[in-house]
Amino acid sequence: MLDGLDRALVHALQIDGRASFRRIAEVVGTSEHTIARRYRRLRSQGLLRVVGVLDGTRFGQTAWAVRLVCTPDAAGPVAEALARREDTVWVRLLSGGTEIACGVQAGGEGDDLLLRKLPKTPRVVAMSAHATLHMFAGWRSRTVVLSDEQAARLRPDHVDEHETSLDDEDRALLRVLARDGRAGFGELAAAAGCSQTTARRRLEQLRAGGALRFDVEIPARALGYHAEAWLWMKVEPRALTTVGAAMAGHAEADVVAATTGPTNLMAGVTCRDTRALYRYLTERVATLDGVREVETAPVIRTVKRAGALLP
Repeated sequence: MLDGLDRALVHALQIDGRASFRRIAEVVGTSEHTIARRYRRLRSQGLLRVVGVLDGTRFGQTAWAVRLVCTPDAAGPVAEALARREDTVWVRLLSGGTEIACGVQAGGEGDDLLLRKLPKTPRVVAMSAHATLHMFAGWRSRTVVLSDEQAARLRPDHVDEHETSLDDEDRALLRVLARDGRAGFGELAAAAGCSQTTARRRLEQLRAGGALRFDVEIPARALGYHAEAWLWMKVEPRALTTVGAAMAGHAEADVVAATTGPTNLMAGVTCRDTRALYRYLTERVATLDGVREVETAPVIRTVKRAGALLP
């Protein structure tokens, strides 16, 4: 479990994943050395990592949620193989360990994964793919401990959604940031084969254009949450926007999206325990007008949370 200072550090990084330790220390009221030490400890224990995530929709890609049902002996190895691919964003084992859900940025190599390889995998017995049509909520923070004034001091500049493109240098930068979103400009420049000034400028351009964001990876259990699940919902079309917006306001919902496929609303939820999950499903989701069916798939293991899979 994280203590109060740990949670303040996590919240600060969720506001700005590349905020300097000095800046964070000034905001939370401690020393730069203490913040750096806390960060290194949490990261070395596998409890905290900042990762750079590319918004592929800015470059013609489509975000898909893919559901796979595997033979019992295959789900783990298939999930691990999916997690090692650059075009998968997240990978989770569900429902007793025979089902996999993963996020895919389709376009180019993603099409090869999504449309050709997976259906032909012998131990994959069923597959469905759901294209994201609209995001109502996306990966909210569960460690809101800083005041509004403190958060404002850390918040990066407003995003200017201008057009941008990717070249080989950018892709090299992104591969490093997917492993460590706080990588120094020297490491980024060495990977991209450019100067530190160029690496800094390009990172700032991608970020200011909304193409690059920084997420914080942290296990839900470290924050005291022990029940995660994915909900696949059938909602009457007339009520889809209303239900999606209502669920986006639920503290339990991490992500809520309208999708294509046999279900039209997908949600990832996190609760304190299974009793809290039951109450959430029966007292909040069940009362939403227009919800026809809800399939609940408990998360057994998160294989890939957001960034590149580490050795």
